[in-house]
Amino acid sequence: MSENDHEAKMAHPRMAAGALFFDEADRVLLVEPLYKDYRDIPGGYVEQGESPRQACVREVHEELGIKPNIGRLLVVDWAPNPGEGDKVLYLFDGGRLSEDHREQIEVQADELRGYDFHLAKQVPELTIPRLARRIDAAIQARTSGLTAYLEHGQSPEIGT
Repeated sequence: MSENDHEAKMAHPRMAAGALFFDEADRVLLVEPLYKDYRDIPGGYVEQGESPRQACVREVHEELGIKPNIGRLLVVDWAPNPGEGDKVLYLFDGGRLSEDHREQIEVQADELRGYDFHLAKQVPELTIPRLARRIDAAIQARTSGLTAYLEHGQSPEIGT
């Protein structure tokens, strides 16, 4: 097999990274993107030469105007999309946002309608199923101290 053949068969997934933030009542922060009909977590695509964690920090700052400490990796999710190809999504622990950070939030008006904190049980009503499963796995990973590997938002042992 030539190098070109090998290169053609290698996966070239798009990567995205986001953060899971909580308030003092352990509610989850979700943003309202202008370009989606569902709520999402703050985050976005990883740029060339940037690590997933660096992308998460940058995207949170761009979207919310804050630079809180971004903690450990909670979830890696292989999430192919028919229209966009293979994706690998990283979800980091943003922790509990202090009152100071919450007061400093300035939503990027050309990208987001707003944001709010929601109970974990409300998340499935507010977003797409795959993201709801990813958020649920991240909450469990945060509690257990583990990192979850998912495919389509589900543990591969469960099946798709």
